[in-house]
Amino acid sequence: GDWKKVIQLLNETNTLPEITGRVCPALCEAGCVLGVNDDAVTCRENELAIIEMAFQKGYLKPKPPVRRTGKKVAVVGSGPAGFAVATQLNRAGHTVTLFERDKEPGGVMRYGIPDFKLEKWVIDRRVELMKEEGVTFKTGVEVGSAKMPVDKVLKDFDAVCLTGGSRKARDLPIKGRELDGVHFAMDYLMQSNRRVAGEKVAKKDEILATGKSVVVIGGGDTGSDCVGTANRQGASCVVQIEVMPKPADCRTAAYPWPNYPLMLKTTSSHNEGVDRDWCVLTKEFVGEKGKVKKIKCVRVEFKAEKEGTCPVMKEVPGSEFEIDADLVVLAVGFLHPEHEGMLSDLGVKLDKRGNVETGNGYKSSVEKVFAAGDMRRGQSLIVWAVSEGRKAAAEIDEYLMGKSSLPNY
Repeated sequence: GDWKKVIQLLNETNTLPEITGRVCPALCEAGCVLGVNDDAVTCRENELAIIEMAFQKGYLKPKPPVRRTGKKVAVVGSGPAGFAVATQLNRAGHTVTLFERDKEPGGVMRYGIPDFKLEKWVIDRRVELMKEEGVTFKTGVEVGSAKMPVDKVLKDFDAVCLTGGSRKARDLPIKGRELDGVHFAMDYLMQSNRRVAGEKVAKKDEILATGKSVVVIGGGDTGSDCVGTANRQGASCVVQIEVMPKPADCRTAAYPWPNYPLMLKTTSSHNEGVDRDWCVLTKEFVGEKGKVKKIKCVRVEFKAEKEGTCPVMKEVPGSEFEIDADLVVLAVGFLHPEHEGMLSDLGVKLDKRGNVETGNGYKSSVEKVFAAGDMRRGQSLIVWAVSEGRKAAAEIDEYLMGKSSLPNY
């Protein structure tokens, strides 16, 4: 019953519990001791209940730092990693400016996650709290552009942290890819979120599922979000296909406790209506008059050629089939951050996967420039971005002051 104490404890370890409490896949629950033979403790729901009680009762009040260090830090990108870095460094007394190229702060939380999973007032509430604590937000400003060149940022700030995410989408370069009606998932979701927020979309740029046969390629969370969005836009039918085999309904021997198990995930979007299929490889997009009309597919199987080796994907002879498609959404993951502009101008070293290389910590190859979140580790989960941001903040604080009192977790 000690809500004030538990709220204090939660805020010491999680910068965005109202976000993770809504959209995190709860990796921690898979490792719960109860999970050996029972249902795990509902960590995610507990966190959400605690933070919402804090806002409701007014227990969570702005706490600006009692003193300022005189050091200025620029955080570039206002996703979960950027929020975490900015919050922690502000608490340490540094003057933090958070740059965001989009119209509103939040990154993928705002523009990539549909409102039916994360309503945007949740983000706005956190932004207002951060502003009251002293964080400055500058939106509609792209670092690396003529308006805000990287040289100016490096000159004006004592440290810079890059938290711009991993926006370069993985493509499916097969025959017919150029047809109208084949789109990346993030383009589809971001436009939908902007439309829901009241922003106008030019008719020629519309990506709408209304009255269409929709095929979502990719079986992950992003694909699920596309299914839910297509249903809300009034699609005539929605099909979701995945090249990997269908996961098991419960934990298998291949994923013993406390490992995170690969299990079949059925979301509310799936329950609203979709035909799901697995072990399906997309071979070709077929169109009429420049617009996609069908996709050609083939079934695949995964078999190890020798005992102890990894399974190899092979097409099943004679299993070819077609699916009607007026709109195809590619939800097959992301490659790395966008290299053009900021990263290129800064000249930071990239790792073999195309992410910003930081060695064992969070400092890049360029003096006083750090990186955290998806921009450093590749596309991942919000809970990882928050963790990365908090750890990067402690390293930046130590860089600026010689030592840090911020927690390194």
